[in-house]
Amino acid sequence: MSYLIALALLLCAASNIGAQILFVDGVNGRDSARGISAEPVATLQRAVEIANGFTGKEPVTIKMAPGLYVLSGKLVLRTAKESDDSADFTIEASIMPDDTDWQPWKMPVIQSVSNDNSTTQFPHSVGLLVAKDNVHIKGLKFVGNANPNVRWYYPITREGEALRGLEISQCYFIGEKNSSPIQSGIWAHGAGIKVDHSVFYGCKNALVLIKAIRDFSMTHSIVSGAYESAIWYGPYLGPFVFRDNIITGCNYVWVRPENTQPEYVFAHSLFTNNTHYLGYHEHDKLHPVATEHLTESDVRKSGNVLLVEVRTEGLPHDYLNLSPESDGQDIGAGIFQRVKK
Repeated sequence: MSYLIALALLLCAASNIGAQILFVDGVNGRDSARGISAEPVATLQRAVEIANGFTGKEPVTIKMAPGLYVLSGKLVLRTAKESDDSADFTIEASIMPDDTDWQPWKMPVIQSVSNDNSTTQFPHSVGLLVAKDNVHIKGLKFVGNANPNVRWYYPITREGEALRGLEISQCYFIGEKNSSPIQSGIWAHGAGIKVDHSVFYGCKNALVLIKAIRDFSMTHSIVSGAYESAIWYGPYLGPFVFRDNIITGCNYVWVRPENTQPEYVFAHSLFTNNTHYLGYHEHDKLHPVATEHLTESDVRKSGNVLLVEVRTEGLPHDYLNLSPESDGQDIGAGIFQRVKK
């Protein structure tokens, strides 16, 4: 009997260790499953629910198989650890864009249909709410919220000003303002926000970063068609990195709150076909301003950016990345970290 008890405890411990990696498969999974590779859960909601119960002492990874994942409410990314929850928490595609067998239809798609589910600062709808340090989101496609009752939808939000470490890489944020809008792909406060090799297409804003911003970087990314502003950015404590990006076809490139004058350095980037460059927000209106407190290093403001878009037959392999005829090829912006042949 004592042997059986010891064996049961050993199996339980092994299961808990293995549970730090969770597998989600919207086609073949079951939410009653354990979330291991051979028994994936079906929904991201269930995977996050399981991860919320982890101790927070070990890194957590949620691997998402290809498929459509519909959110009926916000998902809070955290563990059971009440303080100093600093272990890495990663949500990533099981097949990443640079993998040899990646195809556009193999990218996990996250769609929200939730009503307003947050009253922080104002009523709005959130997809993923980052509530801990050191969260990484990789290789996912976020589309807008099709719920007609929602005015403002944010696929990724971080409300805590004291939080640190938020990495978004190789993700798409695709909004359609007439049917499934995205108010901003990322709305976040706090330190260590890093965006790399991501594409923001048709979002009202790509990023809204306002409070306690420090150690921010945006690299190798494309923002196209932001019909308010590509970036909203508040006072920051530094450092600041903005390089190797393309911003095109937007209303404003960059907007700051009134009565602030942050200092920016923009490097090796292409800004073209935008209505305004810099602006500030006051009394619910945007106002263009001159380029004071701004340093430009190899920033080009002319050229024609052409993106690969759907024509007649499905998603091209490099959709919403630069077409071969486009200016800005040398910048290396887009969803792929390795140059595609």
